[in-house]
Amino acid sequence: MKPTLVVFTGAGISAESGIKTFRDSGGLWEEYDINEVATPQAWEKNRGLVLEFYNKRRKQVMEAKPNAAHYALVELEKKYDVHIITQNIDDLHERAGSTKVLHLHGEIIKSRSTVDPSLTYTINGSDIKLGEKCEKGSQLRPHIVWFGEMVPQMETAYVIAEKANIFMVVGTSMAVYPAAGLIDYTPEDIPKYLIDPSDVKITGIRNLKVIKEKASIGLPQLAKELLAQ
Repeated sequence: MKPTLVVFTGAGISAESGIKTFRDSGGLWEEYDINEVATPQAWEKNRGLVLEFYNKRRKQVMEAKPNAAHYALVELEKKYDVHIITQNIDDLHERAGSTKVLHLHGEIIKSRSTVDPSLTYTINGSDIKLGEKCEKGSQLRPHIVWFGEMVPQMETAYVIAEKANIFMVVGTSMAVYPAAGLIDYTPEDIPKYLIDPSDVKITGIRNLKVIKEKASIGLPQLAKELLAQ
């Protein structure tokens, strides 16, 4: 039976594929006001603007390609039962070949019903258009967890983290809760790794090794070590 390797990924791993992050300089939040495009209130106020924002993001994702960090996680499946829990809404993990990916904040390539969250659809092309409706007659919205909404997959993520034999954090500022608290659910005595070029503030975690590299460098290096063990 393969050891369970749980990997928590954030915007940093996708940024290297050319996908703008929200918080960095030059990010999309400099072009748009969060409150106008990424909240339930924004959706009620101006659905056209919200759809425009996410249609632009979706095109960006479709043009991006997985990088060395994504492929390193696929390689690790040879020896480990790899579970990826991601804050990212892109599908780069899946396109690289990872088989177990949990999206905490939704998936940009899908739409869903405004009245029934269980009704989700893969988008044909890159756009959701005003007037496109689900079978219940409700306008389709991006399948994204907006600011102010519950994170429906969080409990599932906690259960996965509790079963980890090894835990990795890659490319996230550990600033967005509840997702940032995921590491607190891992067993205390297991090896933990943090891969990020920035000074991520993380304290009180036992058996934590910090690799201060960007994901495309640090993750392949660590993968090589783990596969050799």
